[in-house]
Amino acid sequence: MPTAVEIKKEPIRLSQFLKLANVVQDGLEAKIRITEGEVQVNGALEIRRGRKLFSGDIVQIDNMRFQVRLLNP
Repeated sequence: MPTAVEIKKEPIRLSQFLKLANVVQDGLEAKIRITEGEVQVNGALEIRRGRKLFSGDIVQIDNMRFQVRLLNP
């Protein structure tokens, strides 16, 4: 079961999401981890840090799974 990470508005960029989920320290680390092929979105390898994520998307890194969840207004 993936861990839910709540966002305030859609979409959110993949690099921003990784920071929000506390998986990376900063944007540089996010960029490196994404371009090195360490991140999957919805089961597919993703190397674009600007990939837009929406509620329900699943992000996997370091054998951890996170689900994007839009915070109810």
